[in-house]
Amino acid sequence: MTHADFFAAHAEWGWLLLFGLACFPRITLLFVGGAFGPLAWLGWLFCPHLLVAILATTHYWDTNPVLCVAAWFCALAGTGSEGRLAHHGARRRRRRRDEPARRPIDDIIV
Repeated sequence: MTHADFFAAHAEWGWLLLFGLACFPRITLLFVGGAFGPLAWLGWLFCPHLLVAILATTHYWDTNPVLCVAAWFCALAGTGSEGRLAHHGARRRRRRRDEPARRPIDDIIV
């Protein structure tokens, strides 16, 4: 079963849809994704960038291989950077929680 070209299937909003899938995959898939099975809902919840890449590859590999490669690049880079940012933010919150509270008067008295 061959699917149509991505830009033929999404003529009016194709570039906006690509931007939304790259930057905000969960909310874009929620409004545009269609019917999902339980495995796709798990992908939507835990790794939405990978879900976008898998769906793009299964639907548009024959007509838009460059778009699929870009989707995989965004998926791998997006998932890795989100994990790194979450780890960095948790470390920062933990460090801030362990420091003693400073009062503004302490700066004046010094």
